[in-house]
Amino acid sequence: MAEATDGRFYDTVPLFDAFEGVADEANYRPLPDGWVLAVADIVNSTGAIADGRYKTVNMAGASVISALMNVLEEKTMPFVFGGDGALAALPASMAEKAHGALSAVKTWVAEELDLELRAALVPVSDIRANGLDMRVARFKASDEVSYAMFAGGGASWAEAAMKAGRYHVDAAAAGSRPDLTGLSCRWNPIQSRHGAIASIIAVPGEKGDGPEFQALIADIVALADEEERNGHPVPELGPNPRFSFKGIDAEVRAAAPRGRRVAARCWITLQTLVLFVCLKMGWNLGSFDTTRYRRDLADNTDFRKFDDGLKMTIDISAARLERIEQRLRQAAAEGVGHYGLHQQDSALMTCIVPTPMTRDHIHFVDGASGGYAVAASKLKASLARTEVARQAPGGDA
Repeated sequence: MAEATDGRFYDTVPLFDAFEGVADEANYRPLPDGWVLAVADIVNSTGAIADGRYKTVNMAGASVISALMNVLEEKTMPFVFGGDGALAALPASMAEKAHGALSAVKTWVAEELDLELRAALVPVSDIRANGLDMRVARFKASDEVSYAMFAGGGASWAEAAMKAGRYHVDAAAAGSRPDLTGLSCRWNPIQSRHGAIASIIAVPGEKGDGPEFQALIADIVALADEEERNGHPVPELGPNPRFSFKGIDAEVRAAAPRGRRVAARCWITLQTLVLFVCLKMGWNLGSFDTTRYRRDLADNTDFRKFDDGLKMTIDISAARLERIEQRLRQAAAEGVGHYGLHQQDSALMTCIVPTPMTRDHIHFVDGASGGYAVAASKLKASLARTEVARQAPGGDA
């Protein structure tokens, strides 16, 4: 196992570039015992989504990653975006700074977004002491960006521990603000081109995460891969440029406190207008290459991931989606896996773009009408029904 003091451990994890590799245990490496997980999510995100606050919920989830990346100055930090929350892994030597960032994000989310964020810092050693593991792989999404994939059950255990009130991170003092440089939400919803935007979560069933579950993941990925560009919800040259005042307002809230936003609003509006015109007209500006930026925007998107289970937000035809759900239903009936699936007409994109002049900008995709949060609520309901059936007379309890 890697040494706990090795802050550069993640850089040594080999890259894989075929997404079906998420089902291959050989691609994963155990996190060092001395590392910790920073976990966070929005309390009652489904309620906020029911009120139509999809974009705000996604902004809150992405703010956790942005704040950690900025305070730790770690562009290659292993993390995963979950729609209404996030998880990141880091050495214990960075835990104090991470604690401060999470505290500030909790306050900012409450004051600026009117949402409640819970957060925790969970030692990897505690996960292993409870019989689970925390392994990480690196999926190469593009030449410039890779995303962490997590397996072993540790991420799910850490989230459950956080929701139970363990390893709690308190909010910072009123008025505290995290560094959210680069966080933006300038794109309008991206309409489906093939039929529906499907947000899918598939997790291990009673038979565990062994070969049968790995085969299920490989099958679902293969079915999605039959769609144009593997079901990618973002067009090859990025979304159609549209001026978004809601996106500007969200970015201004991230950039400056109340009472000091006039300059920030003017600057962000000007940036957005220039970018909009360049993208709309196909104009380059100095070293800014419009076509390359649009291609990178699509290529650098995290529309599929693995976080103790498969998570995908894909643009898919009705026929292919039915085949995917049929395979998921079969797996559920056999005890191989459980799933949650939510369909919507469009996808949302939230971005971390420190500067458009470099190519390593990252983009998080979720369904525009609930996405992963609604899929997770359906998964939770399915698990509850399974448990009731198991406890019933004649069940397996």
